[in-house]
Amino acid sequence: MRIVIDDLRGDEVIGLLEAHVAEMLANSPEDSMHALDLTALRKPEITFWSAWEGTELAGCGALEELDPVHGEIKSMRTATGHQGRGVGSQLLRHILAEAAARGYARLSLETGASEFYRPAVRLYERYGFEQCGPFAEYTPDPHSVFMTRAV
Repeated sequence: MRIVIDDLRGDEVIGLLEAHVAEMLANSPEDSMHALDLTALRKPEITFWSAWEGTELAGCGALEELDPVHGEIKSMRTATGHQGRGVGSQLLRHILAEAAARGYARLSLETGASEFYRPAVRLYERYGFEQCGPFAEYTPDPHSVFMTRAV
């Protein structure tokens, strides 16, 4: 798998992110859905990667710098047809390595609390993330699970 920094301009990546936002809206109340749109993902404090198996888009993920020692994982998504192949694990390992290279002490994330999000929560738990309270600009929300780990 090839993981590359992406400029968020390719049709495949745009389509994957649009599907991601639509699925999040279908499985979370709108005021509890925190997926970023293309404009927000292009902010300079966010690095966005796409993952490719040959010429096929397999997934994506992003890392936002919250402050010089704390990052947040954003927009983790595996493309349809690539689930169960370790795409999420490879992207997560890549993001963890980048967080370490940047000198972050902590990496956090927000995901949904419903059964739909259980596979994501299990993935993060396998990599040492533990549930925590809201961080950054988040507020307590029964539809959100907040997780963190030391880098």
